[in-house]
Amino acid sequence: MEREDILYEIRRCLRIEADSVKKQQEEIDEEVILKVAETIQNCKGKIILSACGTSAMAAKKIAHSLNCIERPALFLTPSDAVHGGLGVVQSEDVVILISKGGNTEELVRLLPACKIKKATVIGVSENPDSKLAVNTDIYLKIKVEREPCRFNMLATASTMAVIAVFDAVCIALMQMTGYSREQFAVIHPGGAVGERLLNEEKS
Repeated sequence: MEREDILYEIRRCLRIEADSVKKQQEEIDEEVILKVAETIQNCKGKIILSACGTSAMAAKKIAHSLNCIERPALFLTPSDAVHGGLGVVQSEDVVILISKGGNTEELVRLLPACKIKKATVIGVSENPDSKLAVNTDIYLKIKVEREPCRFNMLATASTMAVIAVFDAVCIALMQMTGYSREQFAVIHPGGAVGERLLNEEKS
């Protein structure tokens, strides 16, 4: 490929991903996203995220962000879950299952145990008719028009949209819970952020 062709693909990808994230402002059901935020805020146990493939990468990022704002969260690998790992799920927990199509077999297999254990389950997918959508307590639809790749298959824009929506939930939760700079300083002593917080305390 020529230099300009490569740059065109890069610009096109960035444009599609940016547009996909921006469109969530119009597409997200505000009542549902409020319910998601309130459910996480009121959770007395843990927030447990599970997903496969690229969605798993988004789930791990979301779990980390929730931990950063004092909402205890962890990522549960689906394959480990069905081999005893589901023991981590308890009645006061919130389980968030993320699947683009909503019918990922590894995640669907977790639903019966979550129901028996009386955990609150949030399903995230683009398909309102999927098994994940119709068998969870809260269904959050996150959908993009297309992926940037020419096959419309590699989950990039959709993954960015999921992360962005839950970033927004995390930011809202900081306000909802009165999360303070002092709390953040306690759990984030490392790196440039920790150094900045430490210097602010000294000044």
